Amino acid sequence: MSLQEIVVTGIIKPDGTLDLDQKTNLAPGRVTVVLRQESEAPTPREDWWQFMQRTRRELEAAGSRFMNEQEVSAHIEWLREGDPIDDLLQEAVEDRAGRERP
Repeated sequence: MSLQEIVVTGIIKPDGTLDLDQKTNLAPGRVTVVLRQESEAPTPREDWWQFMQRTRRELEAAGSRFMNEQEVSAHIEWLREGDPIDDLLQEAVEDRAGRERP
């Protein structure tokens, strides 16, 4: 029996299991695994809030417009208003249910 050696990359998950990037073509059975870290995991340069602030600055610099407090309030009120189409559909459902009852 000849021994075969292949190199497959993968990721070690936080729970310690190994997730291979591709399926191996080795026959089922015991194997020896040698792990070599490719590179250090990059440390985040900014947290979530810093990312949001930076992104907003970049969008504003590019000419994007954001709603002010008054516009946000008006939009929320618009969302809370009844929808005439939904009202018509609800009436149709109720009308049909009323006709189907003996």
